[in-house]
Amino acid sequence: MKISIPAILVMLLLASFTIGSCNSPFTPKPRGYFKISLPEHRYQVFEREGFPYTFEYPVYGKISQDSTYFEEQPENPYWINIDIPEYGGRIYISYNRIGGKARYKIKNAKGEYVDSIGLNTFEKLLNGSYTLSFKHSYKASSIEDSVFRTDNGLDGIFFRIGGNTATANQFLVSDSVKHFLRGALYFDATPNEDSLRPVNAFLKEDLTHLVNTLRWKDQ
Repeated sequence: MKISIPAILVMLLLASFTIGSCNSPFTPKPRGYFKISLPEHRYQVFEREGFPYTFEYPVYGKISQDSTYFEEQPENPYWINIDIPEYGGRIYISYNRIGGKARYKIKNAKGEYVDSIGLNTFEKLLNGSYTLSFKHSYKASSIEDSVFRTDNGLDGIFFRIGGNTATANQFLVSDSVKHFLRGALYFDATPNEDSLRPVNAFLKEDLTHLVNTLRWKDQ
């Protein structure tokens, strides 16, 4: 069998390429995630008769009544959810009137939930909000709280929780005398900070808009 010189050169080049490929170091590619298509930020007004507050929330959100907020029993019908079904997100909104009595669900010595009646003081509600935020500290890589004042002149605290936690963004707004509102953004998914980062950043803008448009109806 006669092989031409060009053919031999081609075979040698292929052989050298194969050997070189086997000896070259392997570099794994970084983990990738599906690209998420995010809509334009647009808002609508939450204005419901009898509610002591109003705010603007995204048009892709759906309001539903809430029966529980974390492990507490609502004291009034002003506890709501803002569901973001397209991204499996939910913004929990709770409201308490400072100075009023409230019914809570607490654990007894047997680990059972029972009703408990208590007075809503500003200090109790504030401490409760910090407790709920730091409840995620065993999974969190960081917890930051920052004081802010809204465009409507209301004061509040924003909590940013880092790491693979179910909620990365929480907030509270209060006048320390009569009104106390808090909220948290949760996802119905296995917590993964990297994969949730784009949606968390996107919905954080909606949280900021909600807070800045919040106002008490009696003021």
